[in-house]
Amino acid sequence: MDELTNLNFDINTLGVRVFNWLITSGLKIVLVVIATIILLKLARIFAGKLFSIVQKNHDNSEFLKRTDTLRSIVRYVLNMTILVISGLLILGELGIEIGPILAAAGVLGLAVGFGAQSLVKDVISGFFILLEDQIRVGDVVMAAGQAGLVEKLNLRLTVLRDLEGKVHYIPNGQINVVTNLTKEYSFYVFDIGVAYKENIDQVMKIIREIGKELREDPAFRDDIIDDLEVFGLDRFADSAMIIKARIKTLPIKQWRVAFKTRPMEQWGVAREFNRRLKIRFDAEDIEIPFPHLTMYMGRDKQGNQQALDQMMAEAAELKSAKG
Repeated sequence: MDELTNLNFDINTLGVRVFNWLITSGLKIVLVVIATIILLKLARIFAGKLFSIVQKNHDNSEFLKRTDTLRSIVRYVLNMTILVISGLLILGELGIEIGPILAAAGVLGLAVGFGAQSLVKDVISGFFILLEDQIRVGDVVMAAGQAGLVEKLNLRLTVLRDLEGKVHYIPNGQINVVTNLTKEYSFYVFDIGVAYKENIDQVMKIIREIGKELREDPAFRDDIIDDLEVFGLDRFADSAMIIKARIKTLPIKQWRVAFKTRPMEQWGVAREFNRRLKIRFDAEDIEIPFPHLTMYMGRDKQGNQQALDQMMAEAAELKSAKG
């Protein structure tokens, strides 16, 4: 009977303790969780509103790309800060001493640091990439052997999407050299080949005329910064004379809404230029050569074509023998 009474007492005591914990620490944990969810949403809204105000009345695409990149970084830092503080508060309410955990975390962090040098390298490299403004979301870059549109950038990695839609996740520590193809402005360089029989001055005049027409076209004039530059006859190739030219364009149009779906402007302008140039060359009967080979059959010192005559004779004898 005494044992049953003691058991009931222990159960009642346990129930009271659980109830007291639920209405004190348990309630605080629930409130912390709710507050964390609210703060995460507020952090997202805050980051969006803050950079929307900064971007207001700014049409410079480079400025817009950098602020969008910084927005994602600020949101990431705010989220991590909120989650860490919430986790420490919950541990405290669970009766777990935070001090020893922080001390152990410091020692563990030191030990992990030696084994996670690549992660530390990624973070440090990402910090300097952002600090030096090497890459922004919306740029087209070549990095670590890959090329594509920068879709995401944080302290640890850079995410590129190439022309085929493939997504490349590149740890920042692996990026030794960055080639940014769309920072501030872009050039497209043309190597235009024409046959050796063509009048080189006439060809260069036509190239300049096509560049002028393109810049005056309402569909392209906002994308082109300067007139087409024709450098002249660059080299003599096996089957063509190569004329080098280039055109300067904006890196992207209407970046705020279109950078994920619209190609960079220099390639669009270049394709249209090539299309118009081909049509004009056809109209002017200017040959765009293809590789060809001139065969030399050989002559003697007097200029007689003995080698060719001998080969033809041998071919005739062979044909007669088969017949």
